[in-house]
Amino acid sequence: MAHRLLVHRIWTLSAKDIRCLPASAAASSFSTSSLQSAATRASFLSPSRSLPRPLPHTSRREVSFNVQDHEDFTVRVINSDLPVLVDFHAQWCGPCKILGPRLEKAIAKQKGRVAMAKVDIDDHTDLAIEYGVSAVPTVIAIRGGDVVDHFVGIKDDDELDSFVGKVIGQ
Repeated sequence: MAHRLLVHRIWTLSAKDIRCLPASAAASSFSTSSLQSAATRASFLSPSRSLPRPLPHTSRREVSFNVQDHEDFTVRVINSDLPVLVDFHAQWCGPCKILGPRLEKAIAKQKGRVAMAKVDIDDHTDLAIEYGVSAVPTVIAIRGGDVVDHFVGIKDDDELDSFVGKVIGQ
């Protein structure tokens, strides 16, 4: 455990921090069970080698999300600026488990021009009834709060790409 803590501490120190330490402190902080000298380890952290930096945080809209309740559906689907494909599915449905990843892949190809809402019919029966879902998987395309297209059952990748393209107007 102490070794892990030491490794974490060394990893998080920058080269500037090491240069600011007194020589005796730098050497003692690096003298563990390793055979390398402190100078060799310090050269590893020299400015010529870059330390890992955190990726810049960019705020981006989720392309795929689970609907939490009717209000969430209204806010994220009905009032959405983007077209939204609503995937009505169930945990026990085998074809749903096949269609879901395929649909997510087809939507990811569109790079943010369409979103996907996932609705579990067992949790949100009211939404399923409201949209006339009688079998799963059912996918309904909604643009500007209106249903523009739908399909029931499983489709192959080419058919899904075509469906998504039609929904966004390609």
